[in-house]
Amino acid sequence: MIVGVPAETKSDEYRVSMLPVGVEELTRRGHTVVVQAGAGLGSGLFDHDYLKAGAELVATAKDVFDRADLIIKVKEPLEPEWPLIREGQTLFTYFHFAASRALTDAMLNAGANCLAYETLRDQNGRLSLLTPMSEVAGRMSVQEGAKYLEKPQMGRGILLGGVPGVAPAHITVLGGGIVGANAARIAAGFQADVAILDVNLERLRYLDDVMPANVNVLFSDRHTIHEQLKRADLVIGAVLIPGAKAPHLVHAEDLRIMKPGSVIIDVAVDQGGCVETSRPTTHKEPTFIVDEVVHYCVSNMPGAVGRTSTFALCNATLPWVLALADKGTEAAVREIEPIRHAANILGGAVTNLAVADTFDLAYTNLHG
Repeated sequence: MIVGVPAETKSDEYRVSMLPVGVEELTRRGHTVVVQAGAGLGSGLFDHDYLKAGAELVATAKDVFDRADLIIKVKEPLEPEWPLIREGQTLFTYFHFAASRALTDAMLNAGANCLAYETLRDQNGRLSLLTPMSEVAGRMSVQEGAKYLEKPQMGRGILLGGVPGVAPAHITVLGGGIVGANAARIAAGFQADVAILDVNLERLRYLDDVMPANVNVLFSDRHTIHEQLKRADLVIGAVLIPGAKAPHLVHAEDLRIMKPGSVIIDVAVDQGGCVETSRPTTHKEPTFIVDEVVHYCVSNMPGAVGRTSTFALCNATLPWVLALADKGTEAAVREIEPIRHAANILGGAVTNLAVADTFDLAYTNLHG
């Protein structure tokens, strides 16, 4: 198998999809790894590290796509990359198809095999390739929220932890999954007043057991969300429906009941966002204001901490990359259930039900 590692092209994306150790493991098994020159620089990984591990360096993304049978990326291919993708080629990356009909149509028209990190379920049913980046994004959300609550950033001028005699910030976390739990834990460490909302009572009981005393767990419904929005200085959107578009839990009219200068961090924006007024932003221009509420909606948050994120992601993806390279896409999808779950599009057919339902497309069932 020829495995390709192109440089990421999304704005301020500093991650790379493979470490030198991954190259070494693949080449030891007889595979060829083609890496675009400079792909690892944003994560502090240099071309000579990849050469020493056995990679072949090429100058452009086109060189990578032209040669490789299996393309390993971090983020979805952007529009300039679409013409480089050929029929039967396999791409393994974060796709988040439900947020983009154009991307979905482009991959269908290309006849590519699209395996999505975010829908791979391991033998225990966990979204094991989404988890590391969810951990990063959850922890970053509080870090960014603290910054944008500062007055020079158009926030309320609130210190998360307060000081003796002055109340701390109130932080509302919508969703108690990996992102939400990590956000709540970091916010609690800042000594903020934290509420985490979810609809899964078993999850809430678990969070109640493990969270510090300054984190309250609440059942999520419209009334509770409204009450929290009135109180919140910082709202963190951490909702996930695997493979599907995120539901809008905060509607446009809800912003009017929020405090002027309060901040929304919508981590779910790469799945469409759980706040109606969200739209994807970049690290260069991360925020915008609607009804005096600051919105931070960067769709590749972990890209800003490229080195941490690259190592966390590659630690999780490498075993699956090795399996794909060893078996080939067709056999891997047929024989390995987690990879079958990762298959969103195969050769012009939609094989993920949530994506098919989102865009009213025909669905091909791989699961019997």
